Amino acid sequence: MKKWDLNNANKTIQFSVALLTAFIGGSLFSLVGLPIPWLLGPMAALLIASRFKNVKLIWPVSMRNTGLIIVGYSIGISFTKSSLSDMISHLPSMLILTTLIVLVCVCSAFVMSKYSGVDYPTSLTSSIPGGLSQIVVFAEEMKGIDITTVTFFHVTRVIMVVFLVPLLIFSPIFAAKSTNDSSDNVIPEWSDLFPLIFLFALICFLAARIGKIFKLPAPYFLGPVIAVAAVGLFGLQGPPLPPSLLDISQFMVGGYIGLLLKPEQLDNKRKTLLLALMNGLILICATMFFSFLLTQYYDLSTITGFLSLAPGGMDQMGIIAQEVNADVSTVTSYQLFRMAFIYAAVPPLLRLVLKLSLRKKRQEQ
Repeated sequence: MKKWDLNNANKTIQFSVALLTAFIGGSLFSLVGLPIPWLLGPMAALLIASRFKNVKLIWPVSMRNTGLIIVGYSIGISFTKSSLSDMISHLPSMLILTTLIVLVCVCSAFVMSKYSGVDYPTSLTSSIPGGLSQIVVFAEEMKGIDITTVTFFHVTRVIMVVFLVPLLIFSPIFAAKSTNDSSDNVIPEWSDLFPLIFLFALICFLAARIGKIFKLPAPYFLGPVIAVAAVGLFGLQGPPLPPSLLDISQFMVGGYIGLLLKPEQLDNKRKTLLLALMNGLILICATMFFSFLLTQYYDLSTITGFLSLAPGGMDQMGIIAQEVNADVSTVTSYQLFRMAFIYAAVPPLLRLVLKLSLRKKRQEQ
């Protein structure tokens, strides 16, 4: 009994320290005026704090999931009949551009494998920008893939993208303006949420749980997006969320991401980190180039085009899209299509690569 109490006390302390550290990080980023402070601040603070050997911090996955439900709801209410029609008209470009992104990954994985010593199946699995949890589960099912390397590459890329994309968007290349700077927008108040928000909270919770049962990618994000969008298309529109609640949701997600990176699990830390950073940079540059092509054919802002193709998580890109006044329904649609395409096309590709790799090893023996 005493041991159980002690473990609980330790976890409470570790979580409390993590909360305080994340809050300090968010406050500093907000004070300095950096973009998306309550997502990037907690990420940066916990990423740095967790590198100290004697510091042990925890961030419950339930807290991350709650943040994702809030973000999913907020994005779901942005879907309209007109945005759904636009989404259908974008299907050809979604297919072409997603195929091009996968081809970039195939080529960069080949070069990385050739010069790093990492086998090609592991290199390819590490390069494909899918959902972290789904890719890791797939890697576990496939024999011959180094799961630690795959996890490290994907976590590094997500953290890199979530940090770099906002900085790029607020740079002269895109010259983005935050939604908070717009004097024309009416800022929602907490009092505007009630009582309708209770119904939507129940809808979002049930949608997230059902999404989990049916193994949707990012179920706590995508479940609420689909459910709230569907309810809205039938005429029941949810109330918009106040900025402070969106900040809280970003805080919940940012803290979790900050504790994901665990370089101590790798054998060759420096080399693997360098490769992961190079891989992430190649994908960011490639998707930025493709996004400029996208905006030539559709009436989209450069910010919306970039976020639609950026190789980060669908939920993180949705958060950033909200902050910079991008078209969140378009961003989510492109990100969702890419995820679905990757889950459909990549597993057969990886199985073929593994089969050829094993055959080559047998011939060499």
